[in-house]
Amino acid sequence: MEPLFGVVLGLMLAVASPAHDSCTCATNKWAVCAQDGPGNCTCRLAGSDHPVDCSTLTSKCFLMKAEMIPLKEKRLWRPPQGMSDSDGMYNPDCEDSGVFKARQCNQSSTCWCVNTAGVRRTEKGGSSLSCSELVRTRWIYIELTHKRSSSAFTVPDVAKALTQLFESRYKLQPKYIAAIKYDPPLIQIRLDQNKKPRWDVDIADVAYYFEKDVNNDSVFASNSKLTVSVNGDALAIEKLWIYYVDEKPPEFSMRQLAAGIGSVVTVVLLTAGIGIAVLLILRWLRTRTYKKFECKEMREIKTPSLE
Repeated sequence: MEPLFGVVLGLMLAVASPAHDSCTCATNKWAVCAQDGPGNCTCRLAGSDHPVDCSTLTSKCFLMKAEMIPLKEKRLWRPPQGMSDSDGMYNPDCEDSGVFKARQCNQSSTCWCVNTAGVRRTEKGGSSLSCSELVRTRWIYIELTHKRSSSAFTVPDVAKALTQLFESRYKLQPKYIAAIKYDPPLIQIRLDQNKKPRWDVDIADVAYYFEKDVNNDSVFASNSKLTVSVNGDALAIEKLWIYYVDEKPPEFSMRQLAAGIGSVVTVVLLTAGIGIAVLLILRWLRTRTYKKFECKEMREIKTPSLE
């Protein structure tokens, strides 16, 4: 009887183990998943109660929030590499749908307005700052360079490889890829998404996933290294820059612009002043040398010859 019980128990464990292992979120390594029923796996964001749809990309706002929460099993933790925008990593406020709230604040009551990509588009102010709307990021420009290769890539081949990458890995429909230009080793990609249906991924989320992949900090549960192949040859990405263009221009004050112009003017004036000073010193040295030479000649003329 006991051997039979052991066999039955072993079969139960063998069946249960694959189900447990399969309860993971393929598109979000920070998701916490649990088997809450036969064949039913529920995943939620670390540190919050928001459910995660693992069949598509997680919103950038939710990802940034999850990155700011240290994992319990780690004794020491520091945030990963900062974002490509000038303000870097921060703990965002998100709507239940996953989009950024128009106004973001830090712990010191400093607030600012952001776009749908979470990038600051106004001056920083106090807690009384009002953000009337969440302005949509319509265009995203991605510039990247790749390492030199012995193989020559053509423009159509590079465009095809990157289009397939964005479609298969990031679930982005090709219609949102407005243009891909290639001038070795520079590649320029423009993502254009004026309006986003609910079922489509957002280009801001795609850009964030792509940035994390390039920086070897993949969000995907497999944490697999990004590989881009062009006709069987590897396209090794070396550097990456991302630029955001909103439906409305940013609302930075003229004071900041004036400060920037003032700094430029100050540098120009200092450079000009140093140049003038150097010229005056050189002229003074030449004049002094000429006077010394003239005095020496006069002394030689006035001195009578001993012969």
